[in-house]
Amino acid sequence: MIRRLALTVGAAALLAAPTTAAAAAPPPKPAVPKATVTVEVGGLEGGKATILDTVPVTGTLKPFVPGQRVEVTFYRNGQEVVSHKIAVQPGAEETGTFESSVVMREGGKYAVSAKHAATATLGADSTVRKSWTVSFPQLNPGECNEVVGVFKSHLAKMGYVSGGGKCFTARLGREVLAYRKVNGMARTQKAGAGLVRLAFEGKGGYHVKYPNAGEHAEVPLALQVLVLVKQGKPFAIYPVSTGKPSTPTITGHYQFYRQEPGYNSEGMYYSFYWYNGYAVHGYAEVPNYAASHGCVRTFIADQPRIYEQLHFGESIYVF
Repeated sequence: MIRRLALTVGAAALLAAPTTAAAAAPPPKPAVPKATVTVEVGGLEGGKATILDTVPVTGTLKPFVPGQRVEVTFYRNGQEVVSHKIAVQPGAEETGTFESSVVMREGGKYAVSAKHAATATLGADSTVRKSWTVSFPQLNPGECNEVVGVFKSHLAKMGYVSGGGKCFTARLGREVLAYRKVNGMARTQKAGAGLVRLAFEGKGGYHVKYPNAGEHAEVPLALQVLVLVKQGKPFAIYPVSTGKPSTPTITGHYQFYRQEPGYNSEGMYYSFYWYNGYAVHGYAEVPNYAASHGCVRTFIADQPRIYEQLHFGESIYVF
């Protein structure tokens, strides 16, 4: 009787004892800290950056966790321009830092934002977009800088051959005058901020009247310019002065047939004739309006280049 009672108690004790596996529960995973991203735009004046400026952007990521990256995205007029993934560097007080930048090559409204995607060691966060606009400077004769150089290149793409370099030369002034004539602006050589902006946007080109006429010259009398055309596009545009009301320039379609280098007795410089005594030639006086005796007057400084660009038998349309 006593032996049976001992066996029963022993069995009950074995059933009540917890197993080793049940006692060893896995430890809880540590919580991933929440990320906080900020971004700041530098180099602005009144919320604007000047064209061709480099706009710096700095930001922070808190807390700093080694190995993290943020994505900095730039926008222009609401469309993504470029996105950079940047490694976060350690900063002060357990805060990480990062830097980026963008060059203002076009006008418009720009913005930037930064984003940290969640990782195994740090949570996600993103910023709102911070925006700014681009301003354009007035360019002045004698001024030399990168904006002048790029302004020239934009004019050249439209056929306003203003020469190379980064300086506002007399030749550039004449091309600004041609641009103004083509676009119905005041006939000056002033490159104001609005004109510079239009050129950077590729606006203000001459619309060829006879695009299928091969290589030829056009003289729209209302605009007072000489336009040289190749493959349907202008490759050179010059300001000119045509015949005054008492001695108007004859209109129509003609061909160049005679050259006369140097000056003649009438003060005509490097003349290229297209009908009787009518010629494209340089002259000492080229006002902003029709003032010649019927010829197409050009600036003395432009005419040698024009003389080389024209050819015997080439068409000229005057209208």
